[in-house]
Amino acid sequence: MERDPMIVAGFGFRGAATEASLRDALTAAGGEATASVLAAPEDKCDAPALQSLSRALGVPVVHIPPRDLRAAPVESHSAVAFLFRGTGSVAEAAALAAAGPGARLVARRAVSEDRMATCALAEGDAT
Repeated sequence: MERDPMIVAGFGFRGAATEASLRDALTAAGGEATASVLAAPEDKCDAPALQSLSRALGVPVVHIPPRDLRAAPVESHSAVAFLFRGTGSVAEAAALAAAGPGARLVARRAVSEDRMATCALAEGDAT
């Protein structure tokens, strides 16, 4: 029996981002109804906004270490993200890393209206 692919919502966000910021980015990426996992850089995973969104959606948060962020083949290229995280898109890198080997990006990073958060979606088989 074949499993449905997992949809991972990867996030990049500022420390001042709220749950509403994250939810807005998730909605802009098209993943509010489909995400089965949230992913973010490991140093951001305990952020109250992300934890609150995780509880509200009833999905877990996957912690992505820096080396996995840097290794993910992202499509977007933000100079700021590269300067601070070594990747062109934290959201895309987090989504791809959490979705596992062979993952594919299904939605490039989308930015929240308040510009405090980004979200991208990846499809894969494992976290």
